Amino acid sequence: MKTPPSRIKAILIALLVTTIWATSWIFIKIGLEDIPGLTFAGLRYSLATLILLPFLLRKNVRVEMKFLSKRSWIKLIILGVILYAVAQGGQFLGLSYLPSVTVGLILNLCSLFVAFIAYAAIKEKPTWLQWFGVILNLGGILFYFSPFTGFEGNIWGWVFSGMSLAANIVGTVLGRNVNKGGKINPIITTAVSMGIGAALMLSIGILWQGLPPLSWKSIGIIVLLASVNTALSFTLWNYTQQTLTATESSIINNTMLVQIAILAWIFLGEKQSTNGLIGLALVTLGAVIVQLKINKSGRDEKSG
Repeated sequence: MKTPPSRIKAILIALLVTTIWATSWIFIKIGLEDIPGLTFAGLRYSLATLILLPFLLRKNVRVEMKFLSKRSWIKLIILGVILYAVAQGGQFLGLSYLPSVTVGLILNLCSLFVAFIAYAAIKEKPTWLQWFGVILNLGGILFYFSPFTGFEGNIWGWVFSGMSLAANIVGTVLGRNVNKGGKINPIITTAVSMGIGAALMLSIGILWQGLPPLSWKSIGIIVLLASVNTALSFTLWNYTQQTLTATESSIINNTMLVQIAILAWIFLGEKQSTNGLIGLALVTLGAVIVQLKINKSGRDEKSG
């Protein structure tokens, strides 16, 4: 996966990944019944790192790691702290206090900020149509929460979710910067950054929340999340970021919300209001529009 994927291939893979990640939220909510949030996240990502370790030890990958610049190593370390330890740890803690769809919609505010920061930091300028899609996406989120009656639910859920949001904004832009052009093998990007974040989450989680006895149900959930929803999915996501811009990746990630809402309704009994359904529809429409690229003549760009 050294060669960057075509645009269409990258979009399809990214959509597949978000479908897998949507199931994560349901499994996390179930697992949180027995495992404290940060410890749960640490176990998931630590096991995922171990799964990726044999691929990291392959000769060609080891040779590539040997020639990574100091600057690249620093970026991978920062990416691990921000995108995994803070973003994923905050998400797990947020889900400990708030409904899954509420946390998901908070995190979807990420897209607008990513568009601005990516433009300023790594010179990725969205087209006018993509800006419209981003605004429509944000409008769907605001519509979902209308009429806003205050921060309902445990305030710590909002604090941790906000922390995760901020980390996701920075992590998405940095992740695109690291992966852009396929300069670093996505296995290296995933395993190294994830390993750093996992070590932080697990050590802090055990010291702060402890390690409870694990039931077979909890073990099964951790293994599933670590293998399919983490080791495989994050590697594929880093692969798509070799081609897709930070804004495009962020908006595709937002399509996960509709799937989360459906799954949360079926498995967790979290029903949606009419405003919620309309808001989710607008979120999806905005995501579709952002993937359209219009050239100067006003026609859709064709990409292989």
